[in-house]
Amino acid sequence: MKKLINDRSAVFIDQLFDLLKIPSISADPQYKNEVKKTANWIKNALIDIGCSTAKIYETPGHPVVYGEINVSKNAPTVLVYGHYDVQPPDPIDLWENPPFEPIIKKTALHPNGAIFARGACDDKGQMFMHLKAVELLNSSNQLENNIKFVIEGEEEVGSDHLETFLKDHKAMLQSDVIIISDTGINSIENPAITTGLRGLSYMEVTLTGPNRDLHSGLYGGTVANPINILCDMIAKLHDNNRKVNIPGFYDDLEEISDQERHQMNENGIDEKRFKEAIGIDALMGEEGYTTLDRRSIRPTLDVNGIWGGYTGAGAKTVIPSQAHAKISMRLVPHQDWTKISQLFEKHFKSIAPEGVSVEVTTHHGGGPYVTPTDSLAYKAAEKAYHMVFGVAPHAKRDGGSIPIVPMFEDVLETKTLLMGFGYDSDAIHAPNEHYGVDNFLLGIETITHFHRHFSKLSAQE
Repeated sequence: MKKLINDRSAVFIDQLFDLLKIPSISADPQYKNEVKKTANWIKNALIDIGCSTAKIYETPGHPVVYGEINVSKNAPTVLVYGHYDVQPPDPIDLWENPPFEPIIKKTALHPNGAIFARGACDDKGQMFMHLKAVELLNSSNQLENNIKFVIEGEEEVGSDHLETFLKDHKAMLQSDVIIISDTGINSIENPAITTGLRGLSYMEVTLTGPNRDLHSGLYGGTVANPINILCDMIAKLHDNNRKVNIPGFYDDLEEISDQERHQMNENGIDEKRFKEAIGIDALMGEEGYTTLDRRSIRPTLDVNGIWGGYTGAGAKTVIPSQAHAKISMRLVPHQDWTKISQLFEKHFKSIAPEGVSVEVTTHHGGGPYVTPTDSLAYKAAEKAYHMVFGVAPHAKRDGGSIPIVPMFEDVLETKTLLMGFGYDSDAIHAPNEHYGVDNFLLGIETITHFHRHFSKLSAQE
């Protein structure tokens, strides 16, 4: 299989380039036609790899693309989830090459080259690995699992319409396991399978003071300045030990034993490489925990954006009428994102002084998730990673959130396996996003071996 993949690598990369050239930005309405174009591209790609069914399902937002290959009614069924939408590329001026003109460049971490483009890693490149793996198995008569694909166009904006799609087509979507490749590994020398994800609560706050922007000479020092107050309120959301300072925030935390923490940190973060990759000279976080703990098993609160007043060229001396911020909270098992959102709103309003009104909006969220490590799918993945990378993968918890994972389990009653191959340093959601060529090809190879092992283990049950 490795030789077959290497022989076809140039073709696979060219095909991926065609996909990456389409700016499927789901958050921006002006790209709606491009998102639709991408959905059609995916549908045609599913037909090309041998799907007997390939269909676009319209939603009130962007479409869901579904495809399936039926091998046998007695074969196990694997449902592959991915998304074809991407984040906005802003700020454009920080890209070294245009975000939708993919190019391969060598880097220190990717000596054989990395594909630079928006969506290269999140998630077009990783999703496309599954199509190519299934194509290879199917075309060589080695596919022994039934395959279903659900590839959506709204993941980057909260998957607002996916739950309805799942509920409306629950019977069609039944499977033995769901596979998602939207996570990563530490390195090619140190592969990992993600076994846990943090949840998410995404909020927006608006402080309103005077009924219009005011002249700072005439009114400065006499009225509440919403930006000053917002900054002060945000600063109060953490204590001196950098713990989140919201009553009840930690009440439902999962208890992690010292033994489990020790095992996790045995394959912990290379802090030197971690700092170099993002250009900093010091790390910061909740006291009493390692860097790995802080980004995997501890909840966090971060300001994602803050604005107000005059931000144009030159000077305009005003006291703004309003100030705004977007705030995200990453959550861990047993924390309920809706409860945390309510706790945040109650507390944030309680610390506002007189002179301003506070509006809090919950945009979206999702629960944390821990996947079982004793399932047939996990065992098959372990064998596949070991075969391809030459070492056994370790289990790791990721700091990111994939809200649809707990949704899949709630609606479809099926467990999810997270098989990602990207690096933390691949700059997803940022300028110069990239995905290693080796990671892409090794991912395809690993997925083919997963299918082989999963069908064999299932037959032995």
